Amino acid sequence: MTTAPYAELARVTRNGVVESRHFGSVVVLDPSGAVALSAGVPDEPVLPRSTLKPVQALACLTTADAAGPASPAGRVLAGPALAIAAGSHTGDDRHVAVVRDLLAAAGLTEEALGCPVDWPEDEAARERLIRAGEQRSRIRMNCSGKHAAMLVAAVAHGWSTHDYLDPAHPVQREVAAAVARLAGAPVSTVAVDGCGAPLFGLPLTGLARTFQALVTAESGSAEARVAEAMRRHPEHVGGWHGHPNTDLMRALPGVLAKGGAEGVLGVATPDGYAVAVKAVDGSPRATTVIALAALTAAGAAVDGAPELRRVPVLGGGEPVGAVTAAIDWSAGPLRTEKED
Repeated sequence: MTTAPYAELARVTRNGVVESRHFGSVVVLDPSGAVALSAGVPDEPVLPRSTLKPVQALACLTTADAAGPASPAGRVLAGPALAIAAGSHTGDDRHVAVVRDLLAAAGLTEEALGCPVDWPEDEAARERLIRAGEQRSRIRMNCSGKHAAMLVAAVAHGWSTHDYLDPAHPVQREVAAAVARLAGAPVSTVAVDGCGAPLFGLPLTGLARTFQALVTAESGSAEARVAEAMRRHPEHVGGWHGHPNTDLMRALPGVLAKGGAEGVLGVATPDGYAVAVKAVDGSPRATTVIALAALTAAGAAVDGAPELRRVPVLGGGEPVGAVTAAIDWSAGPLRTEKED
């Protein structure tokens, strides 16, 4: 049996006692593309979950662009709409309005969405809908922007929409090709994401290369347009209040960040440093802390956002500890390999 020697990436302390530990893998690329620091098993394939959304949005954008300027569906993927296609929104009314505009441009309604019904993640919106007697809906689900963009791409080319989530559909083939191209590695597996869309596995190092490719792309390219939309409209990548991806991009202008379920995060700086994190326990609570610590150790200029470098641990509503990065990078890279 093969086991992977994951590194201890973060610790949770409460009143001076180490209460929990997060293990996993992390890799940082310097602006040349070389591995600057790594720990755990950075070349192990992972399922990137929603961290892959910027690439899915990229594939939808390039597919719509290829339909030509006459396509109304193609023209709509810009600004907040492109950001929400690459994001995991919180179901705020402003998010829903953008998704509806995407669908309308394709001549569709929310009934065309293939994602599951859900309540909005935004607490105020959720409570308001429940008080009003509303039900869960597809458009409030945090992946509805991505799904709407996939439908836009399909309509732009006259492709079928009822089966747009089939891995053999032209839109999903474009996504798979974009994943392999940006990661510099073949897709390792095809799974089904929580929202029902095809999910393409890739090495963690490939995920870091993907984020590096987005921030270093030539101005005006489709990759640069996706990154710029996300950085200009971070509230559509996450939410207006308390979303870690949004908070990070607001605190460090020019940084690109997107997390996913099961403890995955990709971050890249405007000068080309990139980091990818995978917590094997599936918890996302320490991933931003880990990413910032690793980028700092590699020499990236991410000196701001001190409030994001530790997550408070509360006792009776008051701070009694914190979630902090555990790796001591002073000895250099902690590269490890799989062992039998």
